[in-house]
Amino acid sequence: SLTGSPVTLKILQNWVPRVSHYFDKEHYTYVGHQIVIQESIEHFGAVVWPGALALSQYLESNQEQFNLKDKKVLEIGAGTGLLSIVACILGAHVTATDLPEVLENLSYNISRNTQNLNMHKPEVRKLVWGEGLNEDFPVSTHHYDFILATDVVYHHGALDPLLATMVYFCKPGTVLLWANKFRFSTDYEFLEKVCNIFNTTILAEFPESNVKLLKATVRKN
Repeated sequence: SLTGSPVTLKILQNWVPRVSHYFDKEHYTYVGHQIVIQESIEHFGAVVWPGALALSQYLESNQEQFNLKDKKVLEIGAGTGLLSIVACILGAHVTATDLPEVLENLSYNISRNTQNLNMHKPEVRKLVWGEGLNEDFPVSTHHYDFILATDVVYHHGALDPLLATMVYFCKPGTVLLWANKFRFSTDYEFLEKVCNIFNTTILAEFPESNVKLLKATVRKN
């Protein structure tokens, strides 16, 4: 069951759209830094979705509640990398992960936007939900303070592996922050499964964008 009375927020239009034919470059400003994101029209994962904007904005505005400085942060389904870049600027040790076909654009955006900043160097890694987790991210050496996920739930067949991935990485002491645009009944069914497994709170809702931002932690036995 869900706890908490969420704040109602609006995604701020803090970017300047630029037009080009193949790659769209979007310019954002978070935490006092201009971030330039290259999008690719070829992959779902290479477009900035509203959940990433919502969680980036929330982390920027709630740095006391969620202090990322020197924390280990894993983003699953990092897409264009916007949220991982914001987490880097906020001082986190970031590991940004996604499918192999998205990694080139993801790496490009992250390195381009973090290379001259005095911060922990972010890492970009392949992560296919539910596959090779023990081999690639062994529990003994990979413990994260925060798991970030935005718009990872939509019409796709990988919802069970996604849930298994969230469960795998969410250890005692880990906070999962998940922002998603809720469109389909399957989105709400997934939310119900998350609520059945984790202690889940709705932190914020962005009604204009149909985005909900949730915090989930492991239940204490």
